[in-house]
Amino acid sequence: MDKYEALKQHFGHSEFRFGQEELADALLSGRDVLGVMPTGAGKSVCYQLPALLLPGTALVISPLISLMKDQVASLTQAGIPAAYLNSTLSQEQYREVFRRARRGDYKLIYAAPERLAAPNFLQFARETEISLLAVDEAHCVSQWGQDFRPSYLKIAEFIQSLRRRPPVGAFTATATEQVKEDIRQLLLLRDPLCLTTGFDRPNLFFEVVRTKSKDGWLEKFIDSRPRQSGIVYCATRKTVDAVCATLAGHGVSAARYHAGLPEEERRNSQEDFEYDRVRVMVATNAFGMGIDKSNVSFVVHYNMPKDLESYYQEAGRAGRDGSVARCTLLFSAQDVRTAKFLIDHSSDNEELPEVERERLRLRDLGRLDRMVAYCKTTGCLRAFLLRYFGQEAPESCESCGNCAGVLEERDITIEAQKILSAVTRVERQYRSGLGVAVTVRMLRGSRDQRVLQLGLDKLSTYGVMSGTDRTQIRTYIDLLVEQGYLRLDGADYPVLRTAERAKQVLFHGERVCYTFRRPEQQEEVVKPEAGAQSSAQTPAQTADQGLFDVLRELRTRLALTQGVPAYIVFSNASLSDMAARKPRTTEEFMEVSGVGAVKAKRYGKEFLAAIEAWRRLEPAEGQPL
Repeated sequence: MDKYEALKQHFGHSEFRFGQEELADALLSGRDVLGVMPTGAGKSVCYQLPALLLPGTALVISPLISLMKDQVASLTQAGIPAAYLNSTLSQEQYREVFRRARRGDYKLIYAAPERLAAPNFLQFARETEISLLAVDEAHCVSQWGQDFRPSYLKIAEFIQSLRRRPPVGAFTATATEQVKEDIRQLLLLRDPLCLTTGFDRPNLFFEVVRTKSKDGWLEKFIDSRPRQSGIVYCATRKTVDAVCATLAGHGVSAARYHAGLPEEERRNSQEDFEYDRVRVMVATNAFGMGIDKSNVSFVVHYNMPKDLESYYQEAGRAGRDGSVARCTLLFSAQDVRTAKFLIDHSSDNEELPEVERERLRLRDLGRLDRMVAYCKTTGCLRAFLLRYFGQEAPESCESCGNCAGVLEERDITIEAQKILSAVTRVERQYRSGLGVAVTVRMLRGSRDQRVLQLGLDKLSTYGVMSGTDRTQIRTYIDLLVEQGYLRLDGADYPVLRTAERAKQVLFHGERVCYTFRRPEQQEEVVKPEAGAQSSAQTPAQTADQGLFDVLRELRTRLALTQGVPAYIVFSNASLSDMAARKPRTTEEFMEVSGVGAVKAKRYGKEFLAAIEAWRRLEPAEGQPL
């Protein structure tokens, strides 16, 4: 069997995606590789296909149990023998995997990095013909990566302990140049083929929304997608609990996931989501790497993440099968304060020296600044993301919230003068300065006790913006900070200060403009992602929606029988392609994206029968319905 036959028979694809063939060929020839490919681009095929063709067993280092289970289930469905070794196995099961592996029954074995130091695993690895070693989520080896795991630093030592060094493949979805260099050095890669396929996900529609009621927006959004599955990410455990309860009270089938929950509830929540027993997962970033569910149609960030690496990776959980999906970030000024608090009080990397921890804290604050800039930009969101990761991008993509929306520009010089004058007068009277919240209350003429205690009601600028919504005033202040008229001083309790540039507005006639989306567009939740492009072989819009629903129900029944998540049987993209092609024969069925010989033999009869039954119900061409 050659690589093209293997690709079609086991993975259901007639051709490689961009970058896959080069990386697979390098591993097949014995060369190390470093592949940086966006989520959903097919990284796993780059090492699974060589593992299938090479003699021996491939070892895959994977960070999470859930990822191992999903990968092994998918491989088994594709007719590729695989197993995992982790803490969920009993001692008897663990020994059985070793016994069968020594007999050569598996082509791939998945293990956590912590497992590499176990004496029985080391002995097994030295006695077994290791065809290749793949390191998934390889950015975890770098302290510059957003998911640094000290256990990944042990991988190089493990490789050196083997009797014969196999080719090593390192794969990740997000990596800056610094992280890529760390991966090369810390994994001791030898002359690796380094290939970055690009970070663009054309099927994802990105947008940033500012709304007065995040809960109200979210409920309306989910109501508008009654058949879709998605993830809602929150910054804190408390927010996860509150949002999940709100959705449940609204009649949405939702589960929650965060590190403060009992292990059993986390496991049950994940399984309920993967098996489509609930359609919305509300989670912290603890629900991150290893989520292999392909039919996630939306990811909503209820709060802003701490950095763009985390945001892009989490948003990338949507649309893994190539179907159009939506990634929405609900932004508020409070999100920035929460993110700063989490950075300043992080317990990560406590084993590092204090100087090193402070360096990493300053790094994280710098990343936060770029995350905030993304939320506030009026330019193309896709371009902002791609340029952050070092990729060139056009000025407009025509399919993100900023490009697809109608932006308006307003002269806010008078409002800016009021705010700058107020901050100037506060600075004269209170050298320690005031925070944003108190400044906003003073501008609106609040009778708040704190405002009166400080005597802010005696200032000439007290109440000069009494008719302006406080959220709008905060937006103006954010803009003035972003454009360099104001600055925030202090880490724990930042206070507003005027910058030198403020004089140009106050005394020299400089104008200040505010570019924004209309409020009704900010609240819009119905299908603005139409401009995003499906990467499935047959565009989803050509599919027969009624037939798609029938096939989806059949998939659910078969998945229950097989005891696997529905997306492992066939992805939404495959069902959409079936509903568009309406194949009649096994040969036509195998032309569907994601259908190979193994799955055609296992499921073809049922799906072809369902398609034929649907075809009989359709009116003949030219006949009335």
